[in-house]
Amino acid sequence: MSQQSARATVRVFASPGSWIESDALVQCDRVAALDGMIRVAGMPDLHPGKGAPIGAAMLSSVLYPFLVGSDIGCGIAVFPIRIKRPDAERIAARFPDLDRALTPDDEEWPADIPAGHTDSLATVGRGNHFVELARVDSVRQETTLSEKSLVLIVHSGSRGLGERILRAHTEVHGAGPAADPAAYLKAHDDAVRWGSLNRRLMAARVGRALGAEVGEPVVDECHNLVEVRDGLYLHRKGAARGDSRDVLVAGTRGTPSYLVAAHAGAEANFSVAHGAGRKMSRSDALRRGKAKHTVAELRRTKVGSLVVCGDRQLLFEEAPTAYKRIEQVIGDLAAHGLATPVAVTVPLVTYKTRGHR
Repeated sequence: MSQQSARATVRVFASPGSWIESDALVQCDRVAALDGMIRVAGMPDLHPGKGAPIGAAMLSSVLYPFLVGSDIGCGIAVFPIRIKRPDAERIAARFPDLDRALTPDDEEWPADIPAGHTDSLATVGRGNHFVELARVDSVRQETTLSEKSLVLIVHSGSRGLGERILRAHTEVHGAGPAADPAAYLKAHDDAVRWGSLNRRLMAARVGRALGAEVGEPVVDECHNLVEVRDGLYLHRKGAARGDSRDVLVAGTRGTPSYLVAAHAGAEANFSVAHGAGRKMSRSDALRRGKAKHTVAELRRTKVGSLVVCGDRQLLFEEAPTAYKRIEQVIGDLAAHGLATPVAVTVPLVTYKTRGHR
């Protein structure tokens, strides 16, 4: 589906049968009307965000920090992991407390921390962030992963650092463009590096707690960032870089995720989806979920996996039913020539938080 804005082209890479909220399309049109905007590409996981659509890549001659948002550097990394006895109950009980930040006394404390930001180091955060032990269920294309092997999937961002960077801009300029693009990009790049470091530190913490061998990531792709491309600014908010690289498109706590070979072109702003995408707001998911599910049902999913989450509200907000069907999202990416499925992973244990509310 596509339409023409007064200022920029807007195209959503979804099939007619895919659910795309009208509010998300309205947000795409608003972004398209911004000064300097050239092209807005919505992914099949497109949904409304705070002021800007999530699941979109936006090309402009002007840099707009609010189009990246506060969680600069958020992304997904996939680490091969070897565990002698992958018993879900045992693993869930031994998962480290990823709500507790590292201190200099911890073995994983790094020598170099971008921007010197030590707050919340090696923590997962809330919302849709997670750390998941998963099994490779099937392999469809050549890859270094093998069927029945295990991977650790880490989805997290720059925690308070990205929020601090965006707040410094919005307190002066609101949703307007960056007054000093070079200064914003310097801080932005620190947050992107911090997010990648954070994912690696959490993988190391999990490996140590489980007595497991964790390999180098086969994927570590950011989906909240701005890229300078041919002198223009390519903003991505909930969209992964899709030019000749592998990307993990996350499902939900109770559905598969897909490793895809991304080969998106200019018409899609060289981007692909980053996940299933919400189909319910958090308030709707909480209200509907409480009417349909028990806490026990949400802590053991239909695929037999376990969810470590002490926050009952978050369990309902992040229920699999709150998200679109990942198979539809992957089908749309393939149908539009943006990506090809490589491997499918199925969750065994998903860590959200040990905290109680």
